[in-house]
Amino acid sequence: MASVRIGSAFGIPIKLGASFLLVVPLLAYIIGVQIELTVELLNDAFAAGIDPEPLADGATPWLLGLAAALGLFASVFFHELGHALAARRYDLETQSITLWFLGGLAQFAEMPEDWHKEFVIAIAGPIVSVAVGVVCYIGFVLLPAEFPAVLFVLGYLAILNVVLAFFNMLPGFPMDGGRVLRALLSRNRSRLEATQTAAAVGKGFALLLGFFGILTFSIFAIAIAFFIYIAASSETQQIFVETAFEGITVTELMTPAVRLDTVSPELPLDRLLERMMRERHTGYPVLDEGELVGIVTLEDLQERADADDTVVADVMSTELATVGPNDEATSALRTIQQENIGRLLVVDDDGSLAGLLSRTDLMKALEIAQQSRSIPAEPQSLER
Repeated sequence: MASVRIGSAFGIPIKLGASFLLVVPLLAYIIGVQIELTVELLNDAFAAGIDPEPLADGATPWLLGLAAALGLFASVFFHELGHALAARRYDLETQSITLWFLGGLAQFAEMPEDWHKEFVIAIAGPIVSVAVGVVCYIGFVLLPAEFPAVLFVLGYLAILNVVLAFFNMLPGFPMDGGRVLRALLSRNRSRLEATQTAAAVGKGFALLLGFFGILTFSIFAIAIAFFIYIAASSETQQIFVETAFEGITVTELMTPAVRLDTVSPELPLDRLLERMMRERHTGYPVLDEGELVGIVTLEDLQERADADDTVVADVMSTELATVGPNDEATSALRTIQQENIGRLLVVDDDGSLAGLLSRTDLMKALEIAQQSRSIPAEPQSLER
């Protein structure tokens, strides 16, 4: 998801997805054309007595639509921040909060395996949404009738935040309600079984929501249904892989250093390319007199392969993604996925090269683990 960082809150990076810039004007337009209908709803729900005429005059509907749309995304941000702060309580890192087309997404470095922690983190978002809705309602009640525009925005956000909390508590895993369901199921069954059950319920919910979207010509409903279905499948696959690698360390999966093909930093690129083609490798650790100084891949060659007198040292990467030999395989897997890289260098405490762990190593180990442990088959992919 393409995004740009706009700031931070409590040390958590805040990002805007590219789709955010498209959906805000669309939401503003939808809210603007429904001003009178929304005012009627607020008057009926809260006995407010808001006069719709001044709100429907000139550019006012579009300005109110924009204010309400931005207020809605601010509410979504607070919802996701609730998840993030609850996770911090358990020393779990939130890598970012991103606002995008379908709302918001708090990206965690890892999810807790303890069912109680997951329950608290999942329920925190809806609780915050209800709290924001209550605050907006209190402001709506206390504000004099002389400010109909502000009353409209506060009333609109009061209702939408409660709706947001309710919708997120539906069992559409991996939505909040689905995660609450998995947490409760995890009390008396394995995490994989709980995930598979919650995901199955989530997929069923997604199909119903998608069918509703088709009947009502709702692009938003169809998009949310598609996201839920794909995310439920991805989450199940991820837990399956983590279960398969449970108790396995990097040492058991890596290619040891003694079996690795390495290159010198002084090797010319044309000879490196020939070697890659001959040995069918796309990456090599770079050693200088036995010391690890970098890694060079086929991608590094693409921009400089035609340059004369260019050697490996000119193109190699010196910012190395590494892992320890005694680290858990699941930790290495998460690093590969998060960094979107094909391999990790395995480095001892003294900085010496101990081996290399690739996606291919993980895939082979996954097949063996599935057969030896009789783990139910799932689509086997380490992409995420």
